[in-house]
Order: sequence, then C-alpha cells, then structure tokens
Amino acid sequence: MIQLKEITKDNFQECIALDLYEDQWNYVATNIYSIAGAYVALTNKDFVPILYSIYHNDIMVGFIAMSYEREENGEDYFYDIYRFMIDKRFQGKGYGKEALRKAIETLKTFPCGKATSIKIIYTKDNTKSKKIYESIGFIDTGDVNEDGEIIAQIEL
Repeated sequence: MIQLKEITKDNFQECIALDLYEDQWNYVATNIYSIAGAYVALTNKDFVPILYSIYHNDIMVGFIAMSYEREENGEDYFYDIYRFMIDKRFQGKGYGKEALRKAIETLKTFPCGKATSIKIIYTKDNTKSKKIYESIGFIDTGDVNEDGEIIAQIEL
C-alpha cells in the first residue's frame, strides 16, 4: 500500500539518499535540490510547494514535489507535479503509478485552494514517463514550457 508522508527531520536524510539509474538523472533534479528549491519558492512567494516522500508500507520508495500556482491569466490556479521519482531499487513494481494516483487523489481535495487542472511535464525522449502519465489520465496539451518540455494535464 502506497502512502504519501510529509518530509520531516526524521526522514529527510533517507529522502535525499534515494537514487536513480545513471541515465535517469537526465530527467530529474536531485531530491535535495528539489527540497531547497521549494524552500526558496515558498520564501519568495513564487508558489506553494507540496512535498512528500512516497512509502510502500513502511519503506520509503520515492519522492514527489508538487505545487499550487497561479495560471498565466492571473485568475485561475493549477496544481503542478514538478518532480517525481521512484528509487531504482523499487522501480518496476507499480509503485510509481500507485503513487501518482495517490497524489492526484490528494490534489483533488484542493489542499491549498481551488484549481482548474493538475499539470505534469516531461521531455520528449522520456517515453517511459509519457506512457505512465497517459495511463493515469494525463493528456498532452500540445504546449511546451520554456525548457521545451511537454505539458500534460488532467482537468479538474
């Protein structure tokens, strides 16, 4: 059973020690970078970070960083899943899909306020992630961000 748990002083070290296969680091920043970036975003009021470690039973298997942000139109808000990783020791067991479903379920409760969508990004060559995201219900919007990453979303 997958659970999302807040990152605390008790699990922080374990979270930053999670690892990926070497070629996967091309697609995601380190967890320590993501946690530090969330702190900076919060203090600068860029967005509201929502960070969790991912557990299967009592074992930490991954990390997910999400946010609550204002749309470019300045009126609407959206949730963004901007970092997601499953440690290399636990990949291929279905934990990633289950964790994403749990994250979506959590965001659909509007923990930071109302929103129109949940967004996720991936690079064009990251076909494995694209397949997982589409299987959960994310739809390619046809848009790309400033880094050339594809934006997919689930309407709320």
